[in-house]
Amino acid sequence: MGLIEEIFAVPKALVGMVHVPALPGTPLSALPIDRIVDQAVQEAAVLTEAGFHGLILENMHDRPYLNRQVGPEIVAAMTRIGLAVRREVPLPLGIQVLAAANREALAVALACGAVFIRAENFVFAHVADEGLMDEAEAGPLLRYRRELEAEHIRVFADVKKKHAAHALTADVGLAETARAAAFCGADAVVVSGSATGEPTAVGDVRVVRAAVELPVAVGSGITPENLAELWDPADVFIIGSFLKRDGLWHEPVDPPRARLLVEAARRLADRA
Repeated sequence: MGLIEEIFAVPKALVGMVHVPALPGTPLSALPIDRIVDQAVQEAAVLTEAGFHGLILENMHDRPYLNRQVGPEIVAAMTRIGLAVRREVPLPLGIQVLAAANREALAVALACGAVFIRAENFVFAHVADEGLMDEAEAGPLLRYRRELEAEHIRVFADVKKKHAAHALTADVGLAETARAAAFCGADAVVVSGSATGEPTAVGDVRVVRAAVELPVAVGSGITPENLAELWDPADVFIIGSFLKRDGLWHEPVDPPRARLLVEAARRLADRA
């Protein structure tokens, strides 16, 4: 059994994003924590009912993000949300804490029973909205995972991450970056477009697929229309924007759109 089947019980997995409302202490925070928890649980339930295989909780509304660290209030809030989702929804859960707060995400995952994290800045350096991310996370993160005895929590590592400039590593290609992530201990790699909701180039996915033996996830811009061309070279499909009302990431999950995506995936799986 491969890693994806081990985690999601299917060979190719649809993973829905739950973008939790702005958390306490962040510039756009407007809701009490109880309301934030309730909304996240409701969206997780909608995605579960639609037929998704897994979920990721992400603090997307906490913009502008901090560079590689967040306060204890964010860790506490994400843990509380994760525990509530885990109580109500049976799907495997992932955690992402922006921006590149990967050790905090790992701590949240361990506390709430999540099974993977999505990690930015795993190998090499880049310049993001938050500024220069000049230290690769792989070494500190995997040592921290060992320290916590949390090696059952898998690391899905972004390569050539979206919302970032990669001029610093312009001489390091996508395939080489993916191979470096594999060499440094990633459990899976994530390929995305240039920004949230922007399609991931199928050519990029194929390059990474050919470069590594790890599972390959598509991390942005998936729709029912482009899912077919991504289906063969990818193993995991992380979907956020399309699932939301009018296809806008900051809107609530729209149940008909979620069902439409799942139906498209089921047709593709039935042809295999």
